[in-house]
Amino acid sequence: MAAYRSAAGFQRVLLAFKHVCLKQRCGVIICRYSTVYDPNEKTFDKILIANRGEIACRVIKTCKKMGIKTVAVHSDVDSSAVHVKMADEAVCVGPAPTSKSYLNMDAIMNAVKQTGAQAVHPGYGFLSENKEFAKRLAAEGVTFIGPDTHAIQAMGDKIESKLIAKAAKVNTIPGFDGVVKDAEEAVKIAGEIGYPVMIKASAGGGGKGMRISWNDEETREGFRFSSQEAASSFGDDRLLIEKFIDNPRHIEIQVLADKHGNALWLNERECSIQRRNQKVVEEAPSTFLDPDTRRAMGEQAVSLAKAVKYSSAGTVEFLVDSQKNFYFLEMNTRLQVEHPITECITGLDLVHQMIRIAKGYKLQQKQSDIPINGWAIESRVYAEDPYKSFGLPSIGRLSQYQEPLNLPNVRVDSGIQEGSDISIYYDPMISKLVTYGKTREEALKKMEEALDNYVIRGVTHNIPLLREIIVHPRFVSGDISTKFLPEVYPDGFKGHMLTAGERRELLATTAALYVAAQLRSQKFLGDLRVSIVPAESRQWELCVELDKGVHMLGVSRAGNNYTVSEIVQNITSHFKLRVLSKLAAYLSKHMPEKIPEDTSSILRSPMPGSVVAVSVKPGDNVAEGQEICVIEAMKMQNSMTAAKTAKVKSVHCKAGDTVGEGDLLVELE
Repeated sequence: MAAYRSAAGFQRVLLAFKHVCLKQRCGVIICRYSTVYDPNEKTFDKILIANRGEIACRVIKTCKKMGIKTVAVHSDVDSSAVHVKMADEAVCVGPAPTSKSYLNMDAIMNAVKQTGAQAVHPGYGFLSENKEFAKRLAAEGVTFIGPDTHAIQAMGDKIESKLIAKAAKVNTIPGFDGVVKDAEEAVKIAGEIGYPVMIKASAGGGGKGMRISWNDEETREGFRFSSQEAASSFGDDRLLIEKFIDNPRHIEIQVLADKHGNALWLNERECSIQRRNQKVVEEAPSTFLDPDTRRAMGEQAVSLAKAVKYSSAGTVEFLVDSQKNFYFLEMNTRLQVEHPITECITGLDLVHQMIRIAKGYKLQQKQSDIPINGWAIESRVYAEDPYKSFGLPSIGRLSQYQEPLNLPNVRVDSGIQEGSDISIYYDPMISKLVTYGKTREEALKKMEEALDNYVIRGVTHNIPLLREIIVHPRFVSGDISTKFLPEVYPDGFKGHMLTAGERRELLATTAALYVAAQLRSQKFLGDLRVSIVPAESRQWELCVELDKGVHMLGVSRAGNNYTVSEIVQNITSHFKLRVLSKLAAYLSKHMPEKIPEDTSSILRSPMPGSVVAVSVKPGDNVAEGQEICVIEAMKMQNSMTAAKTAKVKSVHCKAGDTVGEGDLLVELE
């Protein structure tokens, strides 16, 4: 390649290092929602937040603005968590497993009594849609900041909610309006509806307990996994089956209703970018809806809310086909994960509204008061490896962590800090990164910049995938559906593919940074420790390994400028870099190479988690694709299968074991 010149200050932001996320200094966020607090409007003196992580922190922030004291609950491993530090009081409610802590109703009720909390905000997940929890609070005279138990029951049960939706003249998906008893009945019902079908937990949400089936065998397997996940996540293994609408958009309507019969729809959120039925990128508004469709969806969402006398913030989810026909999917009777983008375009603080409504105040707004001001985009930043099935969980400690809050119109909802641990017990979300702009183009450019300036070290994260999504031509044009990821990346996500120009920039920048670092390491208090290189010599020959490509580069320095030229060019597509001196590169050729492992004969865990079931024993014959064991990671179950037809040589795990990424599970002959 031709000589490439790079200034020592490296003022130019190179694409290659955008993907490495250069560290930036912290600044002040410009919020796009406000808590208009009337000190004469008394609500509660103390609120307990029955949750953890970013949503607990989010609720605490609004409570502080309203002058309300807060109580955090936590498991023993969360004792130093950010939400615990933010709250005025904190109570340990049990050990790490959710069933013994954040789902432990007895312990949380004791915490309420112990602290004298007048109300409980459940956040999302955990007990947020548990009617028994709401009943127990009511029995103690404690306010549940959410809808009443009737609405939770009606909308939390997908079978009942579908019947209510039909009666309220809300468009619904064809399917079986009852509880599926067993796998064989599931096969029978699926055959009557016609494949493909969606098997999902009646009491579920968040993509858990949900499987798509295209044939009888997948229906049997889907029934088993969905029922197990449903029981594990919600304590309710009932399932329903409905027609799967192929290639739809997932668009939801935010509703807000009070105890006086008033209800509003706060526009839509586009949530079509998903993996394993869980959202990855959301935006508000949607590029797809016209004003008439938006109004029709909003009015049906409000009609459903009024049908169950709903009072709080809630979300009605719809599937929308290519002709803008929309069908009711479910109603989430809680604060939604992606609520920040609605706050950005409406200016409303939804947590504030929930607290007001729970106290019995009327809504302050009319439907005509609800605007669409600008555009907001949310990227869910996860501790996941995006190169494995678009994101398998990663655990570890955040050795370095800095949010891009120095940028204007950027909001980060998080519940972690540098030094925090990401464990196998809880959801792998690191944060919700939100950007706002007057236009979608402006919001997208701001998201690109924010992702480039987000520093995360210590765990594998999905920022490379998020960044590729938001700059992909299909996403930029709004041509998306729930199949976006598998369609754009049919062989899985492989990372950014460098152009020839980007490759030259990356090689030149890497070489220049390496030389600069070498020179810096020779200095001590401004003086050279040892003069390794003669003062007049400013020439270096380096070997830069870029994945499997080897590049011999010549680097020269003149003042504060570096010039890099390639001696031998060997083009490659990926960018995993290693820099060696010329001598080290020569000697490395004599190093023995590690023999690749025969992955067809062994099964290793692709992620940290716990073993739910082992389906084989030594001596068993297994067929290619047959299930060997099931690993549960962060409340999702994953079936591990045989890579070939063979006999089982040995089994190295049993149900209940905790395994790490790469641990040996089973060997085949």
